[in-house]
Amino acid sequence: MTPDESDLRARCAAGDHDGALTAAVARYGGELFGFLVGLAGDHDRAGDAFSAMWERAWHGLPRFRWESSLRAWLYTIARNEFLRATQRDRRNLPLSLAPAVAEAVAAVRTATAPHQRTEVKDAFAKVREALTPDDHMLLGLRLDRRLPWNEIALILSDGDPTHVTRDAALLRKRYQRLKARLAELSAQLRPDD
Repeated sequence: MTPDESDLRARCAAGDHDGALTAAVARYGGELFGFLVGLAGDHDRAGDAFSAMWERAWHGLPRFRWESSLRAWLYTIARNEFLRATQRDRRNLPLSLAPAVAEAVAAVRTATAPHQRTEVKDAFAKVREALTPDDHMLLGLRLDRRLPWNEIALILSDGDPTHVTRDAALLRKRYQRLKARLAELSAQLRPDD
């Protein structure tokens, strides 16, 4: 039996796609999630597919032509999202198959990076307060991301490739001045010995 979806259809006709989809989540969400849990056999995988399904439905609802029930359309999207996730899972091998890599990843994820240690963060925060947003970007791109100067020039300047060499040279000079300024600020923050 085809469900009565005249209220959902009326909302869509009035341009209230968010309202229609919100009502559809309330009406069909539980059964669709149960369907995905049954397919996946796992709440986490089902949850991922469930979220992706509603996002795809939200994007597609304005183009939905009502040639089937909204419920059937949502089930089709749910199935397709589950299949996409399954294909992704097949391409992505679990790190448990490479224990040394998994161990290295775990060590990095659980270690406190030097720049995140409290005493370093406090001193660095004081120094950063004196910097402009452009200086923050320059430091981040060069120090943290280790981007080459030409790429930094494209990112921070007007993006005109004919000026990249000139802009890169100017940024290198600005970076040197910034490093000197940071060294001065750091020296001022150090406690007297």
